[in-house]
Amino acid sequence: MTAIGSPFNIVPLKYDIFIGMDVDKKSVAATIYNHNKKIGTFNTSYNSEKIINYARKHFPEKQVALAYEVGPTGYGLYDKLTEAGYKCLVVSASSVPTPARSRVKTNRLDSNYIAKALRGGELKGVRIPSPKYRYLRHLIHLDNTVTKQIKKCKCRIKALFLLEGFKYPNMSRNDYWSNNTINRLEIMELELPIRFKLDMLLENLHYFKQQKIRVKKEICGYCKNDHELADSMRYLMSIPGIGWTIASHLIARIGDWRYLCNVREIAGFLGLTPCENSTGDKVKKGNITRSGDAYLRNMLIEGSWSAVAHDPEMKEFYTRVYNSHPSDRAARKAIVAVARKMTTRIFRVLKDRRLYIASEIYKINHRPSNRKRRLMVPKDASTLRRTRKYVLRRDLNNSPVFAGSFAR
Repeated sequence: MTAIGSPFNIVPLKYDIFIGMDVDKKSVAATIYNHNKKIGTFNTSYNSEKIINYARKHFPEKQVALAYEVGPTGYGLYDKLTEAGYKCLVVSASSVPTPARSRVKTNRLDSNYIAKALRGGELKGVRIPSPKYRYLRHLIHLDNTVTKQIKKCKCRIKALFLLEGFKYPNMSRNDYWSNNTINRLEIMELELPIRFKLDMLLENLHYFKQQKIRVKKEICGYCKNDHELADSMRYLMSIPGIGWTIASHLIARIGDWRYLCNVREIAGFLGLTPCENSTGDKVKKGNITRSGDAYLRNMLIEGSWSAVAHDPEMKEFYTRVYNSHPSDRAARKAIVAVARKMTTRIFRVLKDRRLYIASEIYKINHRPSNRKRRLMVPKDASTLRRTRKYVLRRDLNNSPVFAGSFAR
């Protein structure tokens, strides 16, 4: 028995049996279809060997495809089924078609919906990370958890001062949670119960800060010990605006770079693509979709501000988008556009396995001595459209223009 087709979807005509499973921590409910009809159901405990034995006993000479929804049980069942030679898809719950007005939900019905959609070729599986990316994800999730706990501790301390009407130490914005400020909090004269509570909160804050340092060291060591992860980190950090933290989160969430197919998918995964509600000749696009990992999307947008500050190409792109929108929303629109543009650079360096290098044409035209120089536009308009290396400022009849390499 060998699996056939793409790792993310199936071609139904190449399979004979379709098994949809609804999996929880104790049991598995399964529904079985062939190309003509529903042929059975079965329930079993959460044990991959029982599912494999059932398929081998009842369908020994047939091509079998299986699917189940991703959940808290992880990818263990997927690993066992693929090792046994069966094609298995792990799908997101939102991608499974269900009746619009159905008010009854059971494991049996859910497995039926999955099996029918699998038979129709309507399901697309999520990308299963290899073990090293799964382990990196555990560390990244732990880092996010510790960071949230630090924020909560700080909020609890400020809430205590607000509740009791005490004035928080008057420090500058950059010194709000520095060691100097914390030392002042530790020596403040307060009533005994308030002093005890504040000391406990400060101890919690110190504990989670130490945990944060330990987790960072563990992530750094784990990435350095793996050549592929270390190379990916180096490539991503060569992009202006991406540092060690954003690079490690990107690698953990994107997973294996070999699965990347086109330049638009990272933006779609992070929810940086616009919504669209078009019909006929009317095209209507709205805000970004905000799907995917919101925490990573926010991190990338924060990194975009650094890219604008240090990369002349990004700064010009930001300014151009800013000037094309009303002032009350221009900054938000422009910085999200910069983050969207950064995803194309992320795709390119990961896929090509190389460092990011700024365009030489752009560098020449932004040297202090050459700011007023211009390059001539090619006379061949088709070549101009194909290469897309020039930014038109006037017309196509040999007008002097600025040279640049950013995508339009």
